Amino acid sequence: MPLKVDHMTLLVSSLVKSMPYYDKLLNLIGFKKIRDYVWTDEDGFFIQFNQAKDGTSEYERYGAGMNHIGFCAPTPEFVTDVQKQMKEAGFLVPETQHRDGGVALFMKDPDGIRFEITYYPPGMAVVD
Repeated sequence: MPLKVDHMTLLVSSLVKSMPYYDKLLNLIGFKKIRDYVWTDEDGFFIQFNQAKDGTSEYERYGAGMNHIGFCAPTPEFVTDVQKQMKEAGFLVPETQHRDGGVALFMKDPDGIRFEITYYPPGMAVVD
């Protein structure tokens, strides 16, 4: 049996700049804040945030390492609602992308780390 992914730790250049973004986004997609800088889906998965060390390199989208984090939305309307609420909260949010009945939203945090919220219609592959 494959092991279950149970947590992810994101290092950000500024907790002060990044946490308002994540507080809004993670609440919108159903995560619960259990203490400063730690969120859970209440199904055994945790996201933790820590301050990156001074002098370390910045995140690079196509550099070695993580490219983006994807979350599956229950409906197309869920995706557009997240987009709307993030915009209303003052964050820069791009337009949604539509393909073969799927609806995707790719947003960047203050460090450029990309988050994907996508509705996949039945039969659509999550990754190509």
